[in-house]
Amino acid sequence: MSAVFPSTAPRRFAASSPRAIGVEALALLSSLFFTLVSNGAAWRLALGDRSWADPATWRFAIGVGVALTAFQFILLAVILTKRTARVVLSVLFVATALASHFMVTYGVFLDASMLRNVLRTDVREARELLTVSLLPPLALQALAPLLLLWCAPFTLADRSWTRALAWRAASIAIAAAAFVVALFAVFQDAAALVRNHREVRHLVAPSNYLHAVAQVVAGDARTVARRQEPLGTDAVLGPSWSQRTKPALFVLIVGETARAANWGLDGYARQTTPELARIDGLLNFPDVQSCGTNTETSLPCMFSPWGRHDYDESRIRSHESLMHVLSHAGFRVLWRDNQSGCKGVCAGLSSERLEGLDEHLLDGLDRIVEDTHGNRVLVLHQLGSHGPAYASRYTAAFARFQPACRSAELRECTQAEIVNAYDNSLLYTDHVVASAIRFVQAQQGAYDTALLYVSDHGESLGEHNVYLHGLPRAIAPREQTQVPMVAWLSPGFARSAALDMECLRARAQQPASHDHLFHTVLGLLDVRTRVYDGAFDLSAGCRGHIETPPATAP
Repeated sequence: MSAVFPSTAPRRFAASSPRAIGVEALALLSSLFFTLVSNGAAWRLALGDRSWADPATWRFAIGVGVALTAFQFILLAVILTKRTARVVLSVLFVATALASHFMVTYGVFLDASMLRNVLRTDVREARELLTVSLLPPLALQALAPLLLLWCAPFTLADRSWTRALAWRAASIAIAAAAFVVALFAVFQDAAALVRNHREVRHLVAPSNYLHAVAQVVAGDARTVARRQEPLGTDAVLGPSWSQRTKPALFVLIVGETARAANWGLDGYARQTTPELARIDGLLNFPDVQSCGTNTETSLPCMFSPWGRHDYDESRIRSHESLMHVLSHAGFRVLWRDNQSGCKGVCAGLSSERLEGLDEHLLDGLDRIVEDTHGNRVLVLHQLGSHGPAYASRYTAAFARFQPACRSAELRECTQAEIVNAYDNSLLYTDHVVASAIRFVQAQQGAYDTALLYVSDHGESLGEHNVYLHGLPRAIAPREQTQVPMVAWLSPGFARSAALDMECLRARAQQPASHDHLFHTVLGLLDVRTRVYDGAFDLSAGCRGHIETPPATAP
């Protein structure tokens, strides 16, 4: 008996010993998992309406699958090491599951702009997206691979650094060869796919958001490394101010997620703007294009002199904004925010952060304008119609269109219910903007007053199976880029600025965009600066005796 135990014990120990595998094998299995399980949105776009009965579909799918797996493998092989592999892959499994869910559910694309928007969102907005619909994809795409990653009986092979480097280089070379061969085998179809749908690269996870993270980090590092460059420091008040008897009060309301397609004043079948429709002298601009499809892009862009027509994200973010130019000219500026911040637009200037429904943006304005010394510009940044919890954006008094979707889980509602909730939120925005106009009307005894409202971007409500917003600007539907804009000017303000209101009313019917905001505000307030461009001032052709300065490149 004593001779049996020594001979059998090593066998039991060997049988229960975990199997050693290389980091490369783990990277390959993970890449294959990402390709087959985590890229539903990319596969949906790539395969389109192809028939599985056609052998060419199988050839194309296999070719793309091999190329995609090889590409993901190369990416993982570059970043994984024996010590970090499990931790890094754990993060990637969870992040990819989340990314896949939002891409499939809402039709979003994860480019740098969208990722920046996600990273800058506040807790209130993020909480609305953390719904029970996340549980299935997290269970399948995150929990299952995490259990295998940490509980399966395997260890990572321990190699010398020279042997590990040789294995890694050889595996990357083989993967690169597989990528080239697979892509060449379906090159004609793949080239057509990329040519017709360049946005497909923003659907391939995890490479899409990893690339976006690198872009955002690099961009933010450049911004942090240098302060905002001054803009319009030469700004001064124009000649009209020598004749004015009252200071100016200019209120700018930046709307959120309001789309022109559902704006009553723009011809929508429903009257979603009843209060604004009753205001005498209101100017409505029915054809306005946004700079971007999310707040993170649109807000800095619309407050810059370059806008979309000369778009340079780095230049826009690294310079001061319209708010700073007005401050240089002597205006007392205040930014009131009920959103996720001013995105650098009000950096270093007076600002207030509020929370709740948008009516709170009007709280205390009487107190703020009591001191009538000097000209004032107030910016009210709305929460507006930000989805998916549209029903949380208004009070019961504005729940006119029923039945309305009450859930942030849009899949639980019909499209009609989603539209009803969204339209109710526009009714509430109509009330807030109209209330703000009534406020500035009440200040005419002390100020020449004016108000301008414009939304930052629109919203998709299920058209073409796309929801929310944030698609790349080049492929975004007009529901995300066509936005409402209205203005109201007091008689005293129009007179002081020598404005022909009939001329301005006619100009309002012509196309406009966010590009006009910066220069139009400067024009209306008669602020002279080299960064002003009269070609983008909607009021330039409607002013009388006040001469406009020649356009000069910023």
